Amino acid sequence: QVQLVESGGGLVQPGGSLRLSCAASGIIFSINAMGWYRQAPGKERELVAVITSGGTTTYADSVKGRFTISRDNAKNTVYLQMNSLKAEDTAVYYCNAEVRQLSWTRTMNYWGKGTLVTVSP
Repeated sequence: QVQLVESGGGLVQPGGSLRLSCAASGIIFSINAMGWYRQAPGKERELVAVITSGGTTTYADSVKGRFTISRDNAKNTVYLQMNSLKAEDTAVYYCNAEVRQLSWTRTMNYWGKGTLVTVSP
């Protein structure tokens, strides 16, 4: 089995910054894309940012220029640096990873349990 554990959420004032981390552990042969999604109260889960194993990144329009996704392949960890935070960034942030556990098995999608980010004065 594979576990994804997020950390770094919390309460921050508008304009502030937070850095989220997500570490994958368990039986892991390789990880393809890793990403961050978020779900605000009463809304559907949405993509925030994704990074491939080669480092190609994709961002939601709402966070471009403010958030930066990165990863450390040696540590199976993905990060999300969030700057210039706004009230509308308030949500539970979930980590996602496409993991191949053994060389001959297909990739499977795994999710973390989420970390709450609250942007408020």
